[in-house]
Order: sequence, then structure tokens, then C-alpha cells
Amino acid sequence: MTSVSGSGTGAGGGAPSGSSAEEGKLRRTLGFRDLVVYGLLFIAPMAPVGIFGTLDAKSGGSVALVYVVATVVMGFTAFSYAQMVRVAPFAGSVFTYARKGLGEGPGFIAGWMAMLDYLLIPAVAYLFSGIAMNALVPEVSRWVWTAIAVLVTTLLNLWGVRAAARVGFAVLAMEIVVLLVFVVSAVVVLVRDGAQRGWLTPLTGDATFSMAAVLGAVSVAVLSYLGFDAIASFAEEVTGGSQKVARAVLFCLVLAGALFIAQTYLAALLEPMSSAELAADPAAQGSAFYDAVDASVGTWLHDLVAVSKAIGAAFAALAGQAAAGRLVFAMARERRLPPFLAKVDPKSGVPRVAILGAAIVTLVAAVWAARRDDGLDHLVSVVDIGALTAFVLLHASVVGWFAVRRMSGPPVWWKHVLMPVVGAGVLIAVIVEATTSAQVVGLCWLAVGFVVLAVQGAGGRGMQRPR
Repeated sequence: MTSVSGSGTGAGGGAPSGSSAEEGKLRRTLGFRDLVVYGLLFIAPMAPVGIFGTLDAKSGGSVALVYVVATVVMGFTAFSYAQMVRVAPFAGSVFTYARKGLGEGPGFIAGWMAMLDYLLIPAVAYLFSGIAMNALVPEVSRWVWTAIAVLVTTLLNLWGVRAAARVGFAVLAMEIVVLLVFVVSAVVVLVRDGAQRGWLTPLTGDATFSMAAVLGAVSVAVLSYLGFDAIASFAEEVTGGSQKVARAVLFCLVLAGALFIAQTYLAALLEPMSSAELAADPAAQGSAFYDAVDASVGTWLHDLVAVSKAIGAAFAALAGQAAAGRLVFAMARERRLPPFLAKVDPKSGVPRVAILGAAIVTLVAAVWAARRDDGLDHLVSVVDIGALTAFVLLHASVVGWFAVRRMSGPPVWWKHVLMPVVGAGVLIAVIVEATTSAQVVGLCWLAVGFVVLAVQGAGGRGMQRPR
């Protein structure tokens, strides 16, 4: 088991000094492929399937353009992650980076806002899995399928990060094969029968197109990308140094963006309903991708995609739950959450208490949503606001560490100032265009975080180790 270096004091610490044998240490067992598997599992190669109709309606038919813009927006964020992971190769991701670049208080707030999404994104993925399985086996309630998915993936996460990565690799391979089957089938149909829309419409939109509408759709589309950043939370479990983590973050973002743009472009060309018709019929938006496949290719591909989404969503939640556990672990290790959450299982080398805590929260949220007709709408509408806020603080951390504090020597201005400032500005524009409910939830969660921070004391150690 490899011990984490660093004193654990101040903004630059890693694991606290003097930590117990079970606390503050994670086992280094992951390689580049494992990081990519976790990142793509959390993202899910066919993530746009569930929100394709919503994005098409919101963007005036320019759904592929939405993903082009979203990839660029997330590209700035991935670049900032790559800068910070080199100077802070510790678990905790944005929490750790903001502590180093901005200080204790902003670091806690960044971790607190990220935690909102790291707990809710797996809940959404589990719910997607439950809905898909219920469609295939309607005799079993979707909340039961949802709970089963939580149980199975939690056990895999407790088994160990390496074992979970091996199982995840098989699931990821299945998802990519299904996606390739869709792409080939779509191309054959388009060559044979032609497109339902103009060939450039998915990139230029129709008569209802506006850039404001595209940005509004981007605020939803970024949900598809949330997960590439989770790779950084495994920094203490990687063999070969932080450079490998930085490369994996950028690789996953570029690959996911290419997959999303390709599949939404093809699906839009196959979609029999216009964006205006989808906007007028919200009930049809959730099944728009499947309806396009049904109408153009056949029900066999519909069923294949549904099975892939059911299994893939559960394993996206597995990766999300693992990342949430690492974030909770890192915040507990720095006494910003109760210290018992920083315990590491000596056999598996995973933060077992933090993973179980994250699993309980996601189980409650996912089952609650699964038992309500409007549960999915409630979760999806608020799930990305925390991560977007944390990403803004991440960009500020790059400026703080490299340009203001100059902790790594003279800054490279385009890399350490221009890129993060532009990235933060674009994210703020996306937050402004987010739904009112998302903004309200984000503000309430932020307010609670400030209260917790005030109680702990921004410059203190927070919750001290019990005597």
C-alpha cells in the first residue's frame, strides 16, 4: 500500500501526517487504461440517448452543435484539470485543487458544490438503469430494479478499485459495440433512404434556432460529460505519476465529445419529428432517440440499445459512486467532514466508509425518484449546477496557483490565465442559462456550505480527530 506524501496542513497538503494505518492511504493499482475505463464508464458512450429529444427541442434542431459547444466548454475545464493534477496528485479532485490555488475556504466550497453532483449523478444513472430494466421486465417495479443496481455496484466498489475496473472494461466494450452497430445501421439507412432533415440542420438548426437556445441546451448537455473529471479523484491510486492522470482526463473528454457529436448528428438525421414538434410534445422527448431508431432501423436495435443503456447506466453510477467516495474521503481526511469517513479498508484498499455513505445517499435519492412519475425530471433539472460551480472555482485555482501565487515559477500566460479565464466565463454563461430550479437548488446548497464553513472556521482544521 503506497502512502500519500504531504503534511496535510494548509492548502497544499496531501494526507495528514500522523494518520492511522487505516486512514489517509490508498493503494496504487490503476494504469492509464483503468483511468480511461472509469472515465468513459461514468460518462457513458451513449449518454445523449436519454436527453436527445430534450436537447433537439431546446436548441431548435441544432443538437449536434450543442455537443460541439459543450465539448469546447468542457475542453477548457479538462485543460485546467490537467494543469492542477500535476501539482496536486491527490484524491479529492477539485476540492484539493481549490485548496492549493485559493485556500481553505474556497477549497471547501468547491468540494461541497462538487459533492452535490457526485451524489446526484449516480442517482440519475441508477434511475436510468431502473427505467430501462422495467421497460424490459415490467413485472418488476422500476424502484426495485433501481435498488438492485445500487446494491450490485456498491458491492463491486467495496470489492476493490482494480476488480471494479476489470468488470467495467467488459461493460464499456459492450456499450461501444452497440454504439458502433447504431452508427453503421444509421449510415446504411441514410445512404439508402436519405435524411429526414437537411444534412447540415443538426449543426445549423432550423427556423427556431438561436445562440441563447443553444447555450440553454448546453447547460443540460454538460450532464453527458460529467464524469471525465472524476478521473482526477483516483490520482492517489495511479501507478506512473500524475502525467498519466492528465492525459487520461484530456483523452476521455475528446473521445466522448467525438462519440456524442457523431451519434446525435446521425440520430437527428433519422428523427421523424421536427424540433418544433418535439418542443410541443414533451412526452415524446424522452423516447425520441428510440423512436428514430424504431422508425428507420427496427425494434431489434431499439431493444439492443435499451439493454445497453440499462447495464451501462448502472456501471456509470458505479464509477460515479467510486468518485464520490474518493471526494468524501479526501474532505474527511482534511477534517472538513467527520474523520471516520476517511477510513480505508486494509484488504481492498478502498475508502469503504465513504463509499457506503455515498451509496446510502444515492440509494435514497434514486429510489425516491423512481417511485415518482416526475422523479427523473426533478433530478435531471438540478444535477449539473454543483459541478459547473465547482468547475468555475477550478479555473480560478489555476490562476491562483500559477499566476497569483506563482508556486510553480513564472506563469505561462496563455495556459495559466487566458485559458482558465475564458473557461470560467463560458461556464458562468451556461449557469446563467440553466433552469431556475437548478439555480435555486444550487444557491440553497451553497448557502448550507457557507454555514458549515462558518461553523468550522475557514482557516481551521474543521472537524478534529476524535481523542
